[in-house]
Amino acid sequence: MRLAEYVSFDAVGLAELVAKGEVTPAELEAAAREAARAVNPRINAIVETWPADDEPIPGSTPLAGVPFLVKDLGVTMAGRRTELGSRLAAGNVAGADSFLMRRFRRAGLVTFGRTATPEMAYSITTEPVLYGATRNPWDLERSAGGSSGGAGAAVAAGVVPVAHATDAAGSIRIPAAYNGLFGLKPTRGRVSVGPGVDEIFNGLAVQGGVSRTVRDSAALLDQIRGPEPGDPYFAQQPSRPYAEEVTRHPGSLRIGVLAQAWGGRRTAAPVADALSRTVRLLESLGHRVEEVEVGLGADWEEFLLANARLWTANLTASIDELAAAFDRPIDSSTLEPVTLASYHYGQRVGGAQFVTALAIRNRVARSLAGYFETHDMLLTPTLPELPVPLGTYAEGAETLDGLDWLRRIFDRSPFTAAFNVAGTPAMSVPLTADDATGLPIGVQFAAGYGHEGLLFRLAGQLEQASPWSGRTPTVWAGNAGNHPSP
Repeated sequence: MRLAEYVSFDAVGLAELVAKGEVTPAELEAAAREAARAVNPRINAIVETWPADDEPIPGSTPLAGVPFLVKDLGVTMAGRRTELGSRLAAGNVAGADSFLMRRFRRAGLVTFGRTATPEMAYSITTEPVLYGATRNPWDLERSAGGSSGGAGAAVAAGVVPVAHATDAAGSIRIPAAYNGLFGLKPTRGRVSVGPGVDEIFNGLAVQGGVSRTVRDSAALLDQIRGPEPGDPYFAQQPSRPYAEEVTRHPGSLRIGVLAQAWGGRRTAAPVADALSRTVRLLESLGHRVEEVEVGLGADWEEFLLANARLWTANLTASIDELAAAFDRPIDSSTLEPVTLASYHYGQRVGGAQFVTALAIRNRVARSLAGYFETHDMLLTPTLPELPVPLGTYAEGAETLDGLDWLRRIFDRSPFTAAFNVAGTPAMSVPLTADDATGLPIGVQFAAGYGHEGLLFRLAGQLEQASPWSGRTPTVWAGNAGNHPSP
């Protein structure tokens, strides 16, 4: 299969070709590998590939036979490295498949590599020391976002149509916005994170993916949702497959608009314009849209401090475990400055402080749940600015402690983390682009707990009304011959 043909299909479309016998999974894998060779030297999104050993049954699922990439964190694949983007975990080989990996296999996905992540997924830009910076395929001098930046860049550049991603404070939605993709963060408890852990970051982190089309994300979530033995809790299963929701009319929704973030950072003009255009589109589709004020349940400094304590305490425990497992020191030879500073901050978090942070988590969840009693959705920018230049987050980072680092992250992504704390679903939709630069701009829609189906209905309607599939980045596998590697 030629690359130009391969990249013209989404994952569901490729699986349909496999089911009809028009192409084999091996041929699709070969095309994906060719795409990776064509674009990865320029974007550095994929840190390792391997010969896939999956043998999907054509037509067995809506994704059977589709090439796939997993993130270098959050999922384990037996016999393959999972290094968390860190020198501390370099060379770590998983002994068994995680529950999620088993579901990827049952879905018929053909996993042939892993994508880049910042160290320990502890940033919203993907620039780890271990493997170097991932570049945005729309502008190679800009960030691809994080922490699922490798997944975002790989999908945007056409290597695969959908890829695994995780989200603890926006790590699905931020790369989706930076790279012109669709990305939905599921409800807490929708996808199992076991068996190695019962929660990640006290339930703030969830599993999912990024994709070029809405239906691919819906099909992926259908394949991976649902509880596993031993899960401490789980979200109620939907009444119908999410793939069916994409084509259902959402009805007339009541949607609140929050244009300025809780933390006070002003939304840049191009993003504000994109939000205004989205409001006009929604109104033309019959939705009721109004500006709102949404209580967070805590002031911004309380919110920051609670997240810093939860994040760093969990990070510290993970680092201690890795250092013991590999008999490596915990110092600048194994950890980057902000990770090491956050580790030391986490060492000082006391038990009572940790419990207080969990109480803040509850207050945020209750406050946002109150909003969703009167509104179907909340619309915000995904991010308040365009993709930032590489190196932006590193400026002066060596002087920051764990709280200051989180303040820097949340200052530049103030709209996303609240929905991780509340456990509610949210999606970034690539409806517009900046007129001056051509860079994609994502807008975020959030819904109440368990209402991914409603989000998929609206996303499907928006994709039909204002399609984005015709927009492709500078680095695109479909015309890779026009872009020789440096």
